[in-house]
Amino acid sequence: MSQITARLPDELVAQLDAAAARLRRTRADLVRQAVEYYLDDFEDISRAIEVLRDPADPVLDWEAAKRELLNQH
Repeated sequence: MSQITARLPDELVAQLDAAAARLRRTRADLVRQAVEYYLDDFEDISRAIEVLRDPADPVLDWEAAKRELLNQH
């Protein structure tokens, strides 16, 4: 496993230490988990943006879709 060093503001470190104490986990455990969550979210958002930028993907007219849905009984 690799080790990295990061500089964080004192206030953020204090919050990290408080959370680690409450959760009975190490500072490193929380940072590792936070980075994992961030990268998972980043990957999901990147995929969503790719889909949204796909010119072959049809774009719906919201007003037309709303009229169609509201007129169906």
